[in-house]
Amino acid sequence: MLLEILTPEKKLFSGDVQGVQLPGIDGLFEVLDKHAPLVSALGIGNVKVLHKGSASETYVIKGGFVEVINNKATVLVEGVL
Repeated sequence: MLLEILTPEKKLFSGDVQGVQLPGIDGLFEVLDKHAPLVSALGIGNVKVLHKGSASETYVIKGGFVEVINNKATVLVEGVL
């Protein structure tokens, strides 16, 4: 799955990943490879990028939105903490 994490100022991440964990406004959820189309609001919290190996990386966001379509997840965040 292609993942892009964008702020108004810059691109934080772009690459092929296994999945991503996101802080939804009602709780954490995960988007994996070949996920169904989705649009959701995000709250303050951690975005955990799940790489295809065992490593992962985390970004702390102020909130935003995620759109998943055609095996691509685009995370638009208001800013990072």
